[in-house]
Amino acid sequence: MPRHATALIHSDAYTRFDYGPAHPLRMERLGLTWRLMEAYGLTRGPGIAVHFAEPAEESAIEPFHERPYLEVLKASEGGVAPGAAARYGLGPGDNPVFPGVWSAARLVAGGSLRAAQLIAGGEVERAFHFAGGLHHAMPARASGFCYVNDAVLAIQHLRARGLRVAYVDIDAHHGDGVQWAFYGDPSVLTISTHERGDYLFPGTGFVEETGTGAGVGYAVNLPLEPYTDSEVYLPAFEAVVPPLLEAFRPDVVVAQLGIDSHLTDPLTHLALDIQGFARAVARIAALAPRLLALGGGGYDLQNVARAWTAAWAVLNGVELPPDLPPSFAADARRYGFRSGSLWDPPGEIPEPRRRLAREFAARQVEAIQRTIFPIHALPVTR
Repeated sequence: MPRHATALIHSDAYTRFDYGPAHPLRMERLGLTWRLMEAYGLTRGPGIAVHFAEPAEESAIEPFHERPYLEVLKASEGGVAPGAAARYGLGPGDNPVFPGVWSAARLVAGGSLRAAQLIAGGEVERAFHFAGGLHHAMPARASGFCYVNDAVLAIQHLRARGLRVAYVDIDAHHGDGVQWAFYGDPSVLTISTHERGDYLFPGTGFVEETGTGAGVGYAVNLPLEPYTDSEVYLPAFEAVVPPLLEAFRPDVVVAQLGIDSHLTDPLTHLALDIQGFARAVARIAALAPRLLALGGGGYDLQNVARAWTAAWAVLNGVELPPDLPPSFAADARRYGFRSGSLWDPPGEIPEPRRRLAREFAARQVEAIQRTIFPIHALPVTR
């Protein structure tokens, strides 16, 4: 098999699944993203391989998830909640039981495991499964729109092959399921930047959460004030993430690239723009010897497509023209794209709000540097 530098993992089968008409997670965002990548010519060409996600076997999901929970998920496949569903976080609300729910969970897990296999096997240096990154699922419970924690499964696969893994999560929501899985494990560094938990689900991810036992100092949380924009976010990110990755020296970085941190996202309160998001992705990519990228949150469909297309371009070292391709015009009209550009127009956060966000971020950075940096023999900057 010829070696490629990057692999894009996707499947048209995702179109078969629907959380329901009132649910904010729209599976159609995946097809929209694929079509924008395709319009830009990013699904073909030298060095790019496309792999189609296949459902994971149950045995590949069991290393993290408990069998009674998986049995309930399987029993929910027909779209009718079994009697025990609520005990496992399933039912009306965030984690509905819909037709094909078990198949959808297997497909998400299979796509991320395929990406991990390609990375671990040395077939690619960078892989992107943008349907993955469902980071809230717990061993015996669905949570936050997530049924199976594909990020944990991918990390476990990489660890089983002797690779040292750092996980970097830039979703607006705290990566609680991944942190939980490795909270006492110093062989996996987890870093999450997110809106502060006292304002947003899942209500965790405070700077004081640093790990337990031998894992103290290997769970890192950078919570952020609402209306944190790129001008505030990027310096805080730079002060925390690169030094820790350089000190930890991972073989692989697993990155969760949720774009619900965008200013227009309907569920969250951060204020990044596409340009700032892409710069954060570029920094992660530059620091990663090998990179497994996953999607995650994002509920403004047009910005999901724009951001993940920009991220995939970054992973391939491609500079995209700002104008959306003419071949994408029908989708742009259908989904009400607010401009014909990949990039956001200049925005403006009122200075009092930005000042609050900057001051809060500075306090969190100082706490991380004071409590966690010494564990990694990093100097504390003032």
